[in-house]
Amino acid sequence: MRLHWIQHAPFEGLGAIEAWAAARGHALSVTRMWRAEPLPAALGCDGLIVMGGPMSVHDEAQYGWLAAEKRFVEQALHADRPILGVCLGAQMIAHVLGARVVPNVFKEIGWFPVSLTREARAQELFRAWPDRFDPFHWHGETFDVPHGATRVAFSQACPNQAFLYGSRVLALQFHLEMTRAGIQTLVDHCGGDLAPGPYVEPAGAMLNHAGAHARAHALLEGILDSLFAA
Repeated sequence: MRLHWIQHAPFEGLGAIEAWAAARGHALSVTRMWRAEPLPAALGCDGLIVMGGPMSVHDEAQYGWLAAEKRFVEQALHADRPILGVCLGAQMIAHVLGARVVPNVFKEIGWFPVSLTREARAQELFRAWPDRFDPFHWHGETFDVPHGATRVAFSQACPNQAFLYGSRVLALQFHLEMTRAGIQTLVDHCGGDLAPGPYVEPAGAMLNHAGAHARAHALLEGILDSLFAA
């Protein structure tokens, strides 16, 4: 498949998604919004991946390219392309679908448990998932679940952790793709977010979760294989 992905900051990449795409023989193209690269004039991809970033979907005054990105995501939705949104990418999909994106009560940064909803169990995409799992988080905002979408995951800190729109559009507030190097890069660039809080892990702790990455990547691969099936 030809997969296009959107990058919002140089320190937030694809993580484990890149290795998955290479192993499956998928072609990857990218628009680096932080370089003001233009989005493709036509939707010539088979699927879209929208990654995270430190900005908000509401920051168009500071990041003028957000308006063009919203139109591009809307175009992909109308074209019925499979889409994965991660963190800011998930908030972008929610926003384009007409839902609110607002500050969460708590910042959620580190490895914290997430639970599947009962509705998720009815979805083929999550049949092999455990009821509870431990992904990585780095967010201060959250989304309402758009009209017509299914809420599929929640955490103690954040009631809306993920939603599925139709069977081909998945929005994840959390990060399954994160690598240890990716976490270190986030700490280096966004360490100011790590003010003590009930759902903020210290940097040293979040960098030392033995086995957490492999478990998250296994869940990720199953999702990607289903979402972007040929």
